[in-house]
Amino acid sequence: MAQPNVHLAESFTNPSNYSFPHQRLNQTLRDPTKTPIVLVACGSFSPVTYLHMRMFEMAKDYVRQNTDFEIVGAYLSPVSDMYKKPGLLSARHRVNMCTLAAEESNNWLMVDPWEAFQSYQRTAIVLDHFDHEINTVLGGVQTEDGDRRTVRPMLLAGSDLIATMSEPGVWSYADVRRLVLDHILGRYGVLIVERAGTGMDQAVDSLARWRNNIYLISQLIQNDVSSTKVRLFLRRGLSVRYLLPNAVVDYIDQNGLYQDEAPGSSSTDKGKEKESSGSSPRKEILQRR
Repeated sequence: MAQPNVHLAESFTNPSNYSFPHQRLNQTLRDPTKTPIVLVACGSFSPVTYLHMRMFEMAKDYVRQNTDFEIVGAYLSPVSDMYKKPGLLSARHRVNMCTLAAEESNNWLMVDPWEAFQSYQRTAIVLDHFDHEINTVLGGVQTEDGDRRTVRPMLLAGSDLIATMSEPGVWSYADVRRLVLDHILGRYGVLIVERAGTGMDQAVDSLARWRNNIYLISQLIQNDVSSTKVRLFLRRGLSVRYLLPNAVVDYIDQNGLYQDEAPGSSSTDKGKEKESSGSSPRKEILQRR
């Protein structure tokens, strides 16, 4: 269970004109026997794809069928431009595309631009931000009887993230690794969606200390769509319709995005997106955490 008011950062600096999106947050818990959670997917989302959207649906099914949680909200959190990785589209465009995608999400997915429009933030701090906004500012959620409940933010990511977390060589110092993993996995927890070619069981074995906060979700219909592949298609003038929400495809066309990305450039997605779309995030994980 998340511990309120215990954060890596003592205070949070918000971008100008920022307000936390909570218009789709269910502020009344339907089942008082359940633990309320919000799903948070961090990534570059350059661009957001249907696989990103499917991850939320798979997580929703898993939570309903296998846990004592109740999802009260779900968020995409696009990364800041300050990461400065080649091929990373501006935060403005990425947030706009995520917002268009969220509008097709059957009234439950939201986009939080907090991380996107400020300096670089680590994933642990991003989760702390959600904890602060939902539990400290909004006061959590209430039951039908009027009791207040603390909401637990949980990271939603691809199985490549858990594989990387289990490799000590990715981290500079053992104590830093323990601190960050204990904060993300111990305090909040993570729902991991299976990705092709990633062995989840062996990775989880090496993270046995946090096993009870790691939830593995099988991908019953394999989908290996990635933002990297989508950008490659766009560079080659190929159609990406039905790989992305129609509104996102139209936005890309209208704004001429990804057309001038040099074929030889390093255009792989930023580490946070790799956490949710399947490429190896070794260096990015070290920097993000």
